[in-house]
Amino acid sequence: MKKYRIRVGLDVDDTLYECNSYAVSIINRRHPDEPPIKIEDIRYWGGTSERDRERIRLYSDPEFVRGQPITEGAQEFVRKLSKIADVFFITAVPACCMSARAERLIQDFPEISAENIIMGTRKDVISLDIMLDDGAHNISSSRAAYPVLFRKPWNTGLSGLLSVNSYDDFLHFCEMVQNSFSEKFPELSDGGVLCLVGPSGSFKTEIAGGLTKLDGFEKPLTSTTRPRRAGEGEDSYRFISEEQFIREMREGRYIETTVYSGYHFGTSEKEIAPIVERGAVAVIPIDICGAITLKNLYRRRAMLVFTNRERSEAIKSIIGRDIGLDDKTRRIMSLDFEYRNSEVCDAEVNVGDDVEAVVEKIVSLVNPD
Repeated sequence: MKKYRIRVGLDVDDTLYECNSYAVSIINRRHPDEPPIKIEDIRYWGGTSERDRERIRLYSDPEFVRGQPITEGAQEFVRKLSKIADVFFITAVPACCMSARAERLIQDFPEISAENIIMGTRKDVISLDIMLDDGAHNISSSRAAYPVLFRKPWNTGLSGLLSVNSYDDFLHFCEMVQNSFSEKFPELSDGGVLCLVGPSGSFKTEIAGGLTKLDGFEKPLTSTTRPRRAGEGEDSYRFISEEQFIREMREGRYIETTVYSGYHFGTSEKEIAPIVERGAVAVIPIDICGAITLKNLYRRRAMLVFTNRERSEAIKSIIGRDIGLDDKTRRIMSLDFEYRNSEVCDAEVNVGDDVEAVVEKIVSLVNPD
């Protein structure tokens, strides 16, 4: 029987072509006497300052569209993706820019038929298997079975969305979906990575703590920009500033990074690799973005376990936490996205109030004998 080819939609701006960064470089050249804009300064697509408005105006200029640089690795990424999927370009540009956009796509990605270029702002009416987009608003309203957010500085406001950091992670995710019915279950008996993925309030941290009290389970030290909570020790996280985190991320310190509830989290290979090499299991409470990155890196030696807790109980847990109101609101708003992530995990455990029972269940998944 012929294997089904998944249908994958790709956003174009800031997914295949540099858009915001290109606009920022133009604006900085136009205003050499003013403090330069950094890409990290863009927190969402629009903006209220004059330079924000100037940036947005560029997107309606056909010459801007014609001159957009191709993102490094984009052509190779599309070539690889086209071998396992039917690829569609889903792009929203003003009418005056449509010809310029189509000409660039046909020229730069010849393996994709011109018939697979879909232009329009109503991305919410397009039905696909998988959609990759840097716009959180497009992902949250997508009809794709698996809408995937491409992490960028301006889309960190929402947590819990199915998301990736790189082309390589997205390719691996597509392979995961393609092979979902034939993939072998992860094997961690000789060491590996256990990713605890689940909604906020599902006791991931407590479960990780219970596991790491047992022989053969260890928790690598994760760096975070989140403030230390009451009762957390020095070995809970490596607490650093956002400035230091971004600098270390650019230096390549982390093998996976993610943003959760507005805070950065990252794990370095030097923290995970020694655990795995010793034949132990590295236990990491993590969101789906970082989990997919680690699954891509460790393949069958990485297990994604979804910690499923009843929504009302998860909300009670969030409300009862000693965190700010904005943080609580973001976590509750993210629950719908987080519960969907169970579909891409290797296993699921139901979490009540008995953390020890959940720990025992996970141990039986890791060590089935």
